[in-house]
Amino acid sequence: MPILEFLILLAVAGVCGMLGQAIAGYSHGGCLTTIALGLIGALVGYWLSRVLNLPEIFELQLGNTRFPIIWSIAGSALFVAAISFLTRSRRERRR
Repeated sequence: MPILEFLILLAVAGVCGMLGQAIAGYSHGGCLTTIALGLIGALVGYWLSRVLNLPEIFELQLGNTRFPIIWSIAGSALFVAAISFLTRSRRERRR
């Protein structure tokens, strides 16, 4: 994968992670965290779509790499919601 395609992939992952954080209503971290959430969300969303036998709604093709946009946003929202649930429950236990 050429460097330009990799940078575009990271930018798309950042946007998907940002949208996932906005949907979940929880934001913690900066730009690198958002990109990581987008990439993890892509893995979680792609896995869920395969397990539930759901179709690919919108994919971005970068060279030989396909990036599932909708499933990445859904997966990052689920992942952020899980993180939010776990960190909020810890804060409540401390009080």
